[in-house]
Amino acid sequence: MNKTHHLPLRVYYEDTDAGQIVYYANYLKFAERGRTEMLREAGFNHQTLLHDHHFGFAVRHCNADYRKPALLDDEIEVVTQITKVTGARIVMAQTIRRDDELLVVIDVTLACLGAEGRGIRMPEQIFAALLAYVDVA
Repeated sequence: MNKTHHLPLRVYYEDTDAGQIVYYANYLKFAERGRTEMLREAGFNHQTLLHDHHFGFAVRHCNADYRKPALLDDEIEVVTQITKVTGARIVMAQTIRRDDELLVVIDVTLACLGAEGRGIRMPEQIFAALLAYVDVA
């Protein structure tokens, strides 16, 4: 099992500011796509979690370190790793790269929320499946 998820993206005009540099908030959107696709690869999409298991994930904490800018038309990659899973949280490390250049480092904690919007423990089978993706390296 590959514990690291890679999502290739291209920077479009809509992602940039007036200087054709990616607007800082859009890196968070790119990271969200990476997390979503990693969960999908693990067998869980947001609709299934909500409708079949009656919970979802929400960002509890996010820290972004912007090191270098991405530019219009760049091919970038969002790399996502799960570093910790508890009964009610997932901690992920994400990087956004252009080739071998590190552009942004993002640490994010997701909280498991029930249908009422309160924190809950995730179902055991989902916890076990996500635990298999934990990359402690």
